[in-house]
Amino acid sequence: QVQLVESGGGLVQAGGSLRLSCAASGRTFSNYAVGWFRQAPGKEREFVAAISRSGSTTYYPDSVKGRFTISTNNAKNTVYLQMNSLKPEDTAVYYCAAVWTISSGYYFTDKSVYNYWGQGTQVTVSS
Repeated sequence: QVQLVESGGGLVQAGGSLRLSCAASGRTFSNYAVGWFRQAPGKEREFVAAISRSGSTTYYPDSVKGRFTISTNNAKNTVYLQMNSLKPEDTAVYYCAAVWTISSGYYFTDKSVYNYWGQGTQVTVSS
């Protein structure tokens, strides 16, 4: 079992930045691939970023590529999502998720793959 807790959300103006954190307890993050997802009201939960368990591979959809960066600090058992140049359409509840994997270089974009989820943190970007 691994427990995930997100933090770092808040209200920011368009063009601003936020850094979300996802802290894990119960197991070490180094054995898990991690993803960030977001869900806006009335919309499906969508993929935002993913990182392999080794931290060597990352992936982003076009909607956030070049603006968001996912990274990991295994010493702190924490995964981060640095979000720059934020837009009003980035407003959503952001969730981190984890899945145990034996493959060090794999990442996952499909939310159905992940079996551990945090409670979410609200990000609101004002125009």
